[in-house]
Amino acid sequence: MARICYTCGKGPRTGNNVSHANNKTKRRWLPNLQTVKIITSEGERRRVRVCTTCIKGGKISKAPTMSAAVV
Repeated sequence: MARICYTCGKGPRTGNNVSHANNKTKRRWLPNLQTVKIITSEGERRRVRVCTTCIKGGKISKAPTMSAAVV
């Protein structure tokens, strides 16, 4: 499974680690992805990886928990 956000498409970024001696080695910044259960537009439950920015921004609709649905 790729490290890409389901809603915004945010993925890994690349750059350099720079030491005090100015040596440069490649590195990656990974997005903060969380696995959440959502309700799709068709009304089905689906487990997807979404970045925390989209979760906080309300860009997804979380599925209710099964215990809450039973009660």
